[in-house]
Amino acid sequence: MSYVFAICPMSKMDPEIFHTHVSRTVSSCFTSLHHIRSIRRSVLKPVLLSLVTAMVPSRLDCGSVTLNGITKRLMDRLQSVLNAAARLVSNSRNYDRVSPLLRDLYWLCVPECMKFCLAVLMFRCCNQTAPEYMVRELQWAIEVESRRRLRSASSQRLVVRRTRLRTAGDRAFIAAAPRLWNSMPADVVASQSLATFKGRLKTFLFAQSFDH
Repeated sequence: MSYVFAICPMSKMDPEIFHTHVSRTVSSCFTSLHHIRSIRRSVLKPVLLSLVTAMVPSRLDCGSVTLNGITKRLMDRLQSVLNAAARLVSNSRNYDRVSPLLRDLYWLCVPECMKFCLAVLMFRCCNQTAPEYMVRELQWAIEVESRRRLRSASSQRLVVRRTRLRTAGDRAFIAAAPRLWNSMPADVVASQSLATFKGRLKTFLFAQSFDH
C-alpha cells in the first residue's frame, strides 16, 4: 500500500486521509507509551529501550513515505510522540530539553525519518530492487539528450519532474524522491550496498537534525 501511495499525486488524495492516519498513529503510540511507563521500574533500561523503539520509532517509520510533505501541525504531532518516547527512555521531565535526549539515543527527528525512508526507497529503485512500475517513473539526467553536456549529466543525478501544483504536486514521488536524491552527498548515493547506504544516510540526516 505504501508503494501505491508513494507514486500517487498528493493533489488527488483526500487530505483527511493524512489527518486520520496521523491521529490514529499518535493515539496508538501514546497508548503504548502509557502501558510501557507502568512497567518502567520493573525492567532494565536496555529492555525499556527495546520496548519503546519497537512501539514508537518503528511505528512512526511504517508508511512514512506516504506522509511526505504533510503540514507542520501534523509533523509536530508525530514529533511530540517521539519526544515523549525519548523522555520515557531517559526518565526525563516534560520540560527538559529533548534535543540532547534524541541525540544520545541516535534517533532522527520526524522530518529526517521521512527523508530516510524515502531515500531508502529511492536506493531500491536505482538498484532495480523496487517494484518495476516505480523504477519506470525515474529518469537519470544523463539519459536526457539536452542535458548530456551539463555538469549534472556526469553525476548520479535524477530528473525532477515538473508538477502543476507546488504545494501538492511537488510532494508526489516523481518530484519529491528525485529532489531528495539529488540533495544527498555523492558518497551517500554512491554506496554499493543497502547497509552502507543506510549508515551513511543516517549520519548525513542526523547532522541535519541536530548540527544547526
